[in-house]
Amino acid sequence: MLLPMIVRWRAVCEAVRGAPVTYALITACCAVFLLGPASGMNPAYGSGDALVESGTAHFRRWGVVPAELFGGRGDGEPLTPLTALFVHGSWLHLLGNMLFLFVFGAMTEERMGRAGFWLFYLCTGYLSLVAYAAANASSDHTLVGASGAISAVLGAFLCLFPRARVTSLFPFLLFLPLRFPAWMVLLFWFALQWLAAHRAGSGPGVAYLAHLAGFSMGFLYAWVRYRRTTRVRRPATATEGDSQP
Repeated sequence: MLLPMIVRWRAVCEAVRGAPVTYALITACCAVFLLGPASGMNPAYGSGDALVESGTAHFRRWGVVPAELFGGRGDGEPLTPLTALFVHGSWLHLLGNMLFLFVFGAMTEERMGRAGFWLFYLCTGYLSLVAYAAANASSDHTLVGASGAISAVLGAFLCLFPRARVTSLFPFLLFLPLRFPAWMVLLFWFALQWLAAHRAGSGPGVAYLAHLAGFSMGFLYAWVRYRRTTRVRRPATATEGDSQP
């Protein structure tokens, strides 16, 4: 009983040492969510109507409001695309994003290096949210989540590991685990975002444009930065659900 637990703990420690930035980002996002009002686990925010009001104020304080970002109303708006990367609106939102970061972040971090991956994540995440806000400059709806940054990680992964194989679970196939090349899975994901972005309005919902902007920036950065180096061809095992980052 004790030996398997020790083996599992060593495996976890090795994984964390191999991709400390990825796991630090996951930890930070989870901690911010649990301490915030959206989790419903912090009694300081109250319950019922008080919790709803606290959540609205929390999102507007730390999230991106396009009309304020480009309208100049209030203080500290230029920093909100950065703080918004660590704020999530629901358990499903958080878990979906963290799943994608867990699956695709470690190998991307290993390829870019710790400092390089950290800067890449923050910069692409920031710019993707700014791009979305610029396209909806008059919107008063709040945007939160790490979706843009994680989409950039997906784009970089596609460029750096095009031959990696990932295990995906598809709901319409009764969640049967099937292995596909990473380029097929990620291009399919990109196509879904593209179609959804053309159907989405400017109201609240999933920020598909931020996904597209982040993915494109991540792919282009990896292509420019690493195009003269040999691409890694080692296989990768990943599990991907139907949650959108």
